[in-house]
Amino acid sequence: MSRRPVPPLRLVASALAVGALLTTAACSDGGGGSTTAADTAAEQARAAEEDVAKQPPTNSRNASPSASPSTLTESGAEAALLTEADLEGDWNQVADAEKWRETLLVGEVDVSDFLTAKTEAAECQRLLDRLYSQDLLGKPSGASALTGFEQGGSRLLEQVAAYDRAALDDALKWMDSLPVDCDQFTATGETGEKRTVQVTEASVPGLGDAREGLHVTVRGPAAGNPATLTLDIAAVRVGSSALTVTGGGLDGGELSYVEQGARQGTERLKTVLAGGTPSPQPTNLD
Repeated sequence: MSRRPVPPLRLVASALAVGALLTTAACSDGGGGSTTAADTAAEQARAAEEDVAKQPPTNSRNASPSASPSTLTESGAEAALLTEADLEGDWNQVADAEKWRETLLVGEVDVSDFLTAKTEAAECQRLLDRLYSQDLLGKPSGASALTGFEQGGSRLLEQVAAYDRAALDDALKWMDSLPVDCDQFTATGETGEKRTVQVTEASVPGLGDAREGLHVTVRGPAAGNPATLTLDIAAVRVGSSALTVTGGGLDGGELSYVEQGARQGTERLKTVLAGGTPSPQPTNLD
């Protein structure tokens, strides 16, 4: 059922004033009482206008906030981060995730593994370096926040940040090229140990404005014993901001939790950019 539009205040007041004048004029006898009738009508018109002016404007009272994305602030980036409630399982949030570093990612890429040698080798070196430094999409140009969770021997890391839009698009295109350019290569550790790195594409739910996913494994010795580091990665762009969720460890990948974190994290980021506050309870996105 549609509602009749509310007329502007000045028009309502004017209508009331004209009505009062006509009513008073109709009751007058056209003689000397006409001046008194006019005065009475003017007073009634002024009173009607004052009454209408006191009423709150209906349209502005029910107006909804703008849904256009805003610039990500430091407080907004913090608010957009995942919480333990957003993740199923026994994930525990940690206070020092920014200090996490995986030594199996430290190594110099062997150029001889590539057809185009230095060009492809440089891209794969960038992958290892950015995974180690926790800046897979490059350095943020604005606000940035990071959090991490542990469950057994696995870790889940999330970063929310604002980026230069062109640089962010380039970073996502670069991620898309890695399963082809860096499908398998060798990296040499600081003490000469060899590590085999494999990069494949990982599916990411249709989230945000753009998204990319990777599955990375690094096999080599760790503390004198054979080890395999497995990482599942999802990156999602919302406007000029993005979130990156990386999960895994020596116990294997964490694809299901990475996908869940990407879903919940994207909703939280969209809410923040729209000027809202994410709910303390996770959104059902199944």
